[in-house]
Amino acid sequence: MGMTAADLIAALEDVADPAKIQYVAKIFRGEDPDTRIMGVPMPKVFPVAKAFVGLPLTEIDALLDDPRYEVRMAAVSVMDFQARKKRLPDEDRKALFDLYLRRHDRLNNWDFVDRAAPHVIGEYLLDKDRSLLDRLARSENPHERRTALVSTFAFIRRGDVSDTFRIAELLAEDADTYVQKAIGSWTREAGKKSPDALIAFLNRNRHRLPRPTITAATEHLSDKQKAAFRM
Repeated sequence: MGMTAADLIAALEDVADPAKIQYVAKIFRGEDPDTRIMGVPMPKVFPVAKAFVGLPLTEIDALLDDPRYEVRMAAVSVMDFQARKKRLPDEDRKALFDLYLRRHDRLNNWDFVDRAAPHVIGEYLLDKDRSLLDRLARSENPHERRTALVSTFAFIRRGDVSDTFRIAELLAEDADTYVQKAIGSWTREAGKKSPDALIAFLNRNRHRLPRPTITAATEHLSDKQKAAFRM
């Protein structure tokens, strides 16, 4: 018999520690009263997920239905591990991409997005039309808006920063804290590749961005440049 969702859940239950429930609960920031916490810290979730990298998509889909935070994190981690495969067939990469988007309602915490979006969404879009990111950036769901920006890390790694700054500009006045954190983090990363593009972005949007976002975005600029943008 092949790997199943039940097998992965059993592996998580084996390492769950009720004493860790409050610790793990602090990481989950999604507004979902039905989400439950098992007490499995992330450093223990990821090795379990890696052991199930061959899990069929139907079983991953079943995991995303689970109310437990760590089970869903294991599901997106399996998706991420699969998407990182160098010789992953195009149809399998497309299936992962489609599953992520179809079940985005279950990816209701910032770290689900950060775990899987760069490889599952971003890598798939490398050689394709990227207008999906604009649609996600205009979503009513803040986690979808975060996906729009976090996915661009796949492009940043290759020195292509234009989509990062374009999406960040669409989201500059976003009211969600975790979208703003993504703007700060991902424009900072893009700025490592192109400081001039970061400075231009900040000059255009400095009066639209919250101060914590500007502080995060300017972390690697000179003290003089930081002072100018934080006035």
